[in-house]
Amino acid sequence: MEKIKTKTIMTKSDQGDRWFGIDYHMNLYKGCNFGCIYCNSRCESYHIDNFDVIRTKENALTILEDELKSKGLKGVVSFGTLSDPYNNEEEKLELTRGALQLIKKYGFGVSIDTKSELILRDIDLLKEIAQANSVIIKISITTPDDALAKKIEPKVPSSSRRFEIIRQMSLNGIYAGILLHPVLPFLTDNEESIKAIIERGREVGTKFIYTKMGMTLRTNQRDYYYAALDQLYPGLKEDYIAVYGKKHICNTLQYRHLMELFLNKCSEYHILTDMDSIIADYKKIVPRNEQISLF
Repeated sequence: MEKIKTKTIMTKSDQGDRWFGIDYHMNLYKGCNFGCIYCNSRCESYHIDNFDVIRTKENALTILEDELKSKGLKGVVSFGTLSDPYNNEEEKLELTRGALQLIKKYGFGVSIDTKSELILRDIDLLKEIAQANSVIIKISITTPDDALAKKIEPKVPSSSRRFEIIRQMSLNGIYAGILLHPVLPFLTDNEESIKAIIERGREVGTKFIYTKMGMTLRTNQRDYYYAALDQLYPGLKEDYIAVYGKKHICNTLQYRHLMELFLNKCSEYHILTDMDSIIADYKKIVPRNEQISLF
């Protein structure tokens, strides 16, 4: 496996609390072998060539420990914003587990994005980290239909198994929810799909579901996605081109209707949906609007 020379592992978040309250970004791996046809990380601006090939960062855990020692803010470290931290190499390499051990040692919190049930291996560490700092687990689920998931996410555990990850997290007292993103126009943007994800999320104890009710289509990402559509759904690419042209942000044509349905159903089940409330809940702080009302 190729190793990449690097001087840094953690970078300070430039979005602050606007994206799940994370303070530091970290990607131990470069690339991903899950094969999701829509992956935004294929975008040219991220400069990841041969995205389907996994590469690791040389001396990653040594560098990470030095950086954790030097940080004054014991904030939340984000795993998996570009490359899934539980890819198919992690089981033998254990870089993510090693990083979690260091995060526990130095008292930081974690925010993890993944589609993999391998995260269940690390429940012991996540529970220990949560005793000292904040933990939030975001499981990406794009469709409740296992057959459709197998087409658009060919090397990922089924959607059913991903719902079970949330159940196990919930049973172990770990704060977890669903990233309903992307929502693919003409494929997953329908009432049945949205309702089923919310219903199954409620059954397994999801704390939140976050969605933007659409997808991105940028440079390399668009080319890869369209090539996959030509193989899986001949003719569908033309519908995308007719509706979205060269747009980078592609919201579903039913955006208002589906978002209203989504918000109403989640509210009925007391499932959080907006960023500020999710951050406040997992960090156990008073939301800004409540702070203002107190004074």
